[in-house]
Amino acid sequence: MDDALRQLASEVGTALRNTGAVLVTAESCTGGGVARAITAVPGSSAWFDSGFVTYSNASKQRMLGVSAGTLATHGAVSEAVALEMARGALHASGATAALSVTGIAGPDGAVAGKPVGTVCFGWALADGTQRCETRHFGGDRDAVREQSVRHTLAVLKALLRAQPGNPVAKTVP
Repeated sequence: MDDALRQLASEVGTALRNTGAVLVTAESCTGGGVARAITAVPGSSAWFDSGFVTYSNASKQRMLGVSAGTLATHGAVSEAVALEMARGALHASGATAALSVTGIAGPDGAVAGKPVGTVCFGWALADGTQRCETRHFGGDRDAVREQSVRHTLAVLKALLRAQPGNPVAKTVP
């Protein structure tokens, strides 16, 4: 892990600690990369609960409660599934903040309208704050996964630092 990612994970940890939040991750294409970055920070046991790596659709349903209907209608790489993953992780854990990542890291897996590098994210906080979005990243499999880890942590940090009452969409990149 490079110094920039280590610093970002540390800043997320500080934001979690400052807000009293505890994090859970739900990851697919990143394969636990977000949890790895978070747990590389000394003291993370104070603000990290657990991580789910749900690579298959069946595991998304079984472990996170993602609806078969949502998967059938939108596909695993969709904002709808990402948001259900985040909500499910929050529900299945003792955490108060959740993030999720599902995407097509490549080199295969592209489908019409979802090229390699398409990644969907979800965030859910116990206070009801929710956000989802789709990004398109360039590069090879490792590059897509790394950019996904960095992006989801950056948005989580911004969400945790958002002022109450401000629309979330205006507080994050």
